Amino acid sequence: MSDNTFKNKLYEIIFESDTPAGKAFDLLLIASILASVIVVFFDSVNYYNAQYGEVLYILEWIFTILFTIEYLLRIYCIGNPFNYIGSFFGIIDLLSILPTYISLVIPASRYLSVIRILRVLRIFRILKLMLYIGEANMLIKAFNASRRKIVVFLFAVLVLVSIFGSVMYLIEGEAHGFTSIPRSIYWAIVTITTVGYGDISPQTELGQTVAAIAMIIGYITIAIPTGIVSAEYTSMSNLKSSEVICQKCGTIEHEKSSKFCKDCGAEMDVN
Repeated sequence: MSDNTFKNKLYEIIFESDTPAGKAFDLLLIASILASVIVVFFDSVNYYNAQYGEVLYILEWIFTILFTIEYLLRIYCIGNPFNYIGSFFGIIDLLSILPTYISLVIPASRYLSVIRILRVLRIFRILKLMLYIGEANMLIKAFNASRRKIVVFLFAVLVLVSIFGSVMYLIEGEAHGFTSIPRSIYWAIVTITTVGYGDISPQTELGQTVAAIAMIIGYITIAIPTGIVSAEYTSMSNLKSSEVICQKCGTIEHEKSSKFCKDCGAEMDVN
């Protein structure tokens, strides 16, 4: 078997899920990912760590070595390795194996291996659910389109909590737990976000009045960013209705007359 033939066969197994071998590989990979995450979870429990710590440690290294081999094979068999290395899944694949190696220097870092659970997102491709990824992409685009408005809004909230914190520091003072302006700002953030830990609370009537105003404003602060993103998402949903979605890769920006996907080249379903 020539080197190119071997690469093509390897690519078909690792990157394609339409063939029996490719689907079996992906399902085995997902099962291994879930098993490795479970190992990390159990290793973080003192009882299991004390009883089976050595076994769990060995299993973690076995999974890491297997995932490292898989990562290197992906780089080897793909035409342009940097397309994979710089892709979302390429970065996640790399981050999923690095913590175990870093743990040789910083032992606690191996628990960061749970990030590899993000790799199970490949199940969307395996089960032909790329439309869901298309919807996720549209939601991300809605957030990106809203980011300037959200940044302005967050700046306004920052100014607001600074004012509330300063006012409460003057009203309540150190005697009631508002020992500094930063600590008072912390109270304002907890109150406006409706978290309400209760570790600091106003005792005077004026302070309670200011707190009540902050609570009411808190509901507004929750509604505004939701409305901003919702408006952008609705706008993109209306635009999407005039576009065709690629069933294979999930790209949504196609005209109704498109016959092939502009990203992956797959034939479009224009019906």
